[in-house]
Amino acid sequence: MDILTAIIMGIVEGLTEFAPVSSTGHLILAGHLLDFTGESAKTFEIIIQLGSILAVIFVFWRRILSILGLKKYQDSESVGTLSIFHIAVGIIPFGVGGVLFYDLIKNVLFSPATVVITLIIGGLLMLAAEKLKPKASAETLDQVTYRQALTVGFFQCFALVPGFSRSGATLSGGLLAGMSHKTASEFTFIMAVPIMFAASAKDLFESWNQLGAQDIPVFAAGFVTAFIVALIAIKFFLRLINKVKLIPFAIYRFGLAIVFWIFII
Repeated sequence: MDILTAIIMGIVEGLTEFAPVSSTGHLILAGHLLDFTGESAKTFEIIIQLGSILAVIFVFWRRILSILGLKKYQDSESVGTLSIFHIAVGIIPFGVGGVLFYDLIKNVLFSPATVVITLIIGGLLMLAAEKLKPKASAETLDQVTYRQALTVGFFQCFALVPGFSRSGATLSGGLLAGMSHKTASEFTFIMAVPIMFAASAKDLFESWNQLGAQDIPVFAAGFVTAFIVALIAIKFFLRLINKVKLIPFAIYRFGLAIVFWIFII
C-alpha cells in the first residue's frame, strides 16, 4: 500500500461515511479496484473511520459538550435541551443488536452479495420514508423527544447488516418519527460518535497485531484525508439535505448496487 492509495481510500471514507449511501460498499468497491484487500486493508479502514469520527466531534463540539453537561449550548432560538439520555436511548437498540449478532454479521452477512441486497433495500426504505413521513414536529435537535430517539435507535439496527448504511437507516427512521431532514441528520451525526468510536476501538484492539512502524505514514495519510474530507462533507450535507431530500441518494444506491454486481460479484 502506498500514500496515494491511502489518500484515495481516505477520500472515499470521508465522502461516504455520513451520507446515506453505504461507506462499507464504497470502501469494498474502492479496495477491489485498487487491489487493496486483506487484513491490512481492514485495519486501515478502522483507522480512517476514526478520522471521520473526529470530524463530527470538530463540527459539533459545542453541542457535544452541552450533551455531556460541560457547557450550556444556545442558538438563536433556544437553550440546548438535547441530553445524553436522548443519545443513550438512541444507541441502546443498536448496542444490544451488535452484541447479540456480532458473530453472525462478521462471519455470515459480511459479503458482496449482502451489500448489493442491502443497498437496494435501504434505497427502498429511504423512498418509503420520504413518501410516508408525517409533518415534522422536531425542527431542531432540542425538540427531539425520547420516543423519537428510540424510534431512530430501532431503525439504526438495520445498519448492523453491511451495506445498509447507518445514515440511511437513521435518517429514514428520523423522518418517519417526525424529525425534519436537518434535525434527523444532526441527530444521526452526533449519535454516530459513541457508536463508531466503540466499534472502531473494539476492531482496532483485535487488529492491533496487524500494525507495524512501516504502516504509520500511510495510515496517517488516510486518517488525515478522511478527517478533512469528512469535515467538508458533513457541512455540505447539512446544507444540501433540506433541498434534495433522500430520493437522489436512494437512486444513487440502486446505481451503486448495479456497479457492485458488475465489478465485485
